[in-house]
Parts: sequence; C-alpha cells; structure tokens
Amino acid sequence: MENRAVYSPTTEAAPGAGRGARSGLAAYFFLGRLPLHRRILKGSQLLLSLLAFICEEVVTECGLCGGLYFFEFVSCSAFLLSLLLLIVYCTPVHDRVDSSKVKSSDFYITLGTGCVFLLASIIFVSTHSGTSAEIAAIVFGFVASFMFLLDFCAMLWEKRQESQVRKPESTTRAEALTEPLNA
Repeated sequence: MENRAVYSPTTEAAPGAGRGARSGLAAYFFLGRLPLHRRILKGSQLLLSLLAFICEEVVTECGLCGGLYFFEFVSCSAFLLSLLLLIVYCTPVHDRVDSSKVKSSDFYITLGTGCVFLLASIIFVSTHSGTSAEIAAIVFGFVASFMFLLDFCAMLWEKRQESQVRKPESTTRAEALTEPLNA
C-alpha cells in the first residue's frame, strides 16, 4: 500500500489560523509586537479615554457647554484612535503594512492626542459646573492625557536608543584620506 494514500486525507502541511492550539479570534490576536511597558501604556490610554468619555456622557446639565462638547469630541476620538493603534499592533494588519510607517504614525498620533486631550481637559476645567461626573471626567481626562504623553516620551526614548545603536563610529584616520591611491 502506498503511504501517500494512507496519510494524505489526515495530514496538512500548514494548518490554517482557525486550527491548532490557538483557534478562533485568539489565533489573530498577538500582543508580542509591543514591549510590556508599551502594552500597559496603550491599554491604560484605551481604558482611561473610555472612562473619561463615559463620565462626560453622564453629565445632564451644563452652563458653558462648549468645553463639555470639545472634551466629548476629544475623549471619543482618543478612545477610537488608541483602539485603532492597538488593533493594528495586535492583529495581522501589522504584517501587511510597513512597520516603520506604523511606528511613525503611532509616534505622531500619540503626541497629537496627548496634547489635544490635555488642552480639552484644561478647557473643561475652566467651564465645568462642579458635578461629580464632570470632576471624574476631568480626572480621567488629565490622567489619560498624561498616559498619552508618557507613551510619546517612551517612544522618543526608544527612537533615540535605536539611533545611537545604529550610529557607526568613525575609525578611519584623516591622514589616510590625504595619501594618493597609487603610492
């Protein structure tokens, strides 16, 4: 009997993503692309911006509503942007796009979101009515903006460390460059 006929129906060279030890959604979700401290920062950004948005949505009355509406827009946008970045880092989408573009986008999105979230929190502080929901939203807004800015600083430090590692030291002497080639 030929071995091919016996083993062919039950053996696969490479099982698909939905088979094996990790199946279903877990097969497509991988946290290993980010270091632990960045995963914690990204998760806290996601959670804190969502909590700020939820606390702001609980507010029923406002005296000066402009600050509330701006904070609402920024907190919702920060939540959606941090969710998008986390999805890109943790799914196969990251393998389909250029890694340097993902890092660059993350760098600038995190900086912009942190600065605008901080500005929205400051404006909301100056226009709030003093209810407990508003104060909770402000606290979550400030903490979330600091998490975004802390993540930006971590990325800046990593980028600086990478540039120092890649920078070669010049070991050639200047005298060797001035000598004729055919001497």
